[in-house]
Amino acid sequence: MPKSAQEIIVSNEFRQLVKKRWSVSIVLLILLFVIYYGYILLIAYAKPFLAIKIGEYTTLGIPIGVAVIVLAWLLTVGYVYWANASYDPDVQKLKDQM
Repeated sequence: MPKSAQEIIVSNEFRQLVKKRWSVSIVLLILLFVIYYGYILLIAYAKPFLAIKIGEYTTLGIPIGVAVIVLAWLLTVGYVYWANASYDPDVQKLKDQM
């Protein structure tokens, strides 16, 4: 027998799904903040470290900046993988109950 939207929203399955999504989102948010603001703090307080030359024209700050961007992409890829593998099937199960 199909359930109403209200029954789905108050169900334990829905609450667990929301809790799981928030847990993953908070972890990724914290990681992203540590990466971004860590780099900003390096720029602010460790300029001599970032100014170390690693080539004729390149300083250490450039590959670290690129790493910040790449890590942000990897966090996005990780979230998309998790959503496709775990979250979306659970959402579909709840939709199928309606």
